[in-house]
Amino acid sequence: MLKEIVTSFNLLKNYCEQEAFKGYDPYDGLNSKLFRAIPAVSKNRYARLLWIQTFKRSPVNLRAITGVKKEYNPKALGLFLSGYCNLYQTKPDQKYLDKIYFFAARLLELQNTQWSGACWGYNFDWQARAFFQPKNTPTVVASVFIASAFLDAYEITKDEALLKTARSTCNFILKDLNRTADAKGNFAFSYSPLDTSVVFNASLLGSRLLARVYSFTKENELIDEAKKTVEFCCNFQKPEGSWSYGTLPFHQWIDNFHTGYNLECIADYMKYSGDELYKNNVAKGFEYYINTFFTEEGIAKYYNNTVYPVDIHAPAQMIITLAKLDKFKAYKNVADKVMEWTIKNMQSPQGYFYYQVNKYFSSKISYMRWAQAWMFYALSTYINLESSEQNQYL
Repeated sequence: MLKEIVTSFNLLKNYCEQEAFKGYDPYDGLNSKLFRAIPAVSKNRYARLLWIQTFKRSPVNLRAITGVKKEYNPKALGLFLSGYCNLYQTKPDQKYLDKIYFFAARLLELQNTQWSGACWGYNFDWQARAFFQPKNTPTVVASVFIASAFLDAYEITKDEALLKTARSTCNFILKDLNRTADAKGNFAFSYSPLDTSVVFNASLLGSRLLARVYSFTKENELIDEAKKTVEFCCNFQKPEGSWSYGTLPFHQWIDNFHTGYNLECIADYMKYSGDELYKNNVAKGFEYYINTFFTEEGIAKYYNNTVYPVDIHAPAQMIITLAKLDKFKAYKNVADKVMEWTIKNMQSPQGYFYYQVNKYFSSKISYMRWAQAWMFYALSTYINLESSEQNQYL
C-alpha cells in the first residue's frame, strides 16, 4: 500500500503547490462580495447561518460567481507546516526545510496581535448556531494546531523563536479564553474569547498544547491547568467510551474526527506530563472509536449511527489518531483499507480530495483547509511512519 500512498500524496502535493496553498473553505460563504453588498441581509444572524449552510451543503461551488476569493487559511498553513516537518523527518532535504521556514513566516504575518499571546482565527466571518465569530477572531482550535506546528518545526530547526511563539499561545489560552468550571474546580476552555460554549475537543486541544509546552519549559502552571481541563472532559465521557461534541442541547451528536481529536489530546497530555491517570479513558474511547466509525469495506463514517456523509476529515484523522496513540502498526490493515477506499473514491485526477461523498450526491469541491491540508498532514504522517521504505519515492 505504501507505493499507492506515496503516489496519492505526490499528486496532492503537486496540486497544493500549484495552488500556492490558497483555496476555498466550507465555511467561507460570508466572504462573498455579493452577500456583503446587502447590509440588511449580511447583518442578520439567520441570514448569515442560511448563507453559510447553503454554500457548505451545495454540491455546486457558488463561490466564484458570488465573489469569494481563494485565500490563505491560517489553520491550513499550520497543517501544511506539520506535514512538511513530517517530510523533513522522513528525508532531510533542503527543499522541505525551505517550506518549513516559508509557512512559519506566513503564519507569523497572519497572527492576531490583539490578545495576550500568539493566536489565530479563520480568514472569514463564521456564523455558528452557538455564536458568531468575526473574521480573524482567534480560536483555541486554530491556534493550537498552528502552535503545535511551530513546535514540530522547533524540534527540527532548534530555532528558539518558534518555541517562544508556541509558549506565547499558552498565554492566549490561559488569559483570554473563558472557562466553565465544575464543583471540584476542573474546567473547560471556551472555543474563543467571544463565547462560553463547552466543546470537548476544543478544550482538550488547549490542554494538549499546555502539556507539550510544559515538556520544554517545565512550568507547573501549564501542566496544572492542563490536568484540570482533561479531568473535566473525561468526566463527560459516556460509559461506552464516546463523547458528545459538547454540552449544549444541539451539540449532542457523536462523530468520527472529533472523537479522534479527544483521544489524541488526552494521549498527548499523558505523554508530555507523565500523568497516566487517563489510560482507561483512552483505551475505552479508542475501542469505541475503532469499532464504531469504520466499515468492513473501509468507509470512514461521519457519525456513530450513519455511514453518510463520508467526510474527508474522518479518514485523515484516523491516521493521526493511530499515530498519536502508537497504534498504527497494530491497526495498519484497517488504516490501509480506509486509505485505499478514500483514494479510490475521494481523490480527483487533479490530485485534490473531495469534501464529502453522500448517498445520492457528492460534493467534489476542493477545500484547502478541510480536505487538502488534512490529507496532506495525514498522508505525510503515514509516509513518515513507514520511513524505512519510502525515501526512494519522495
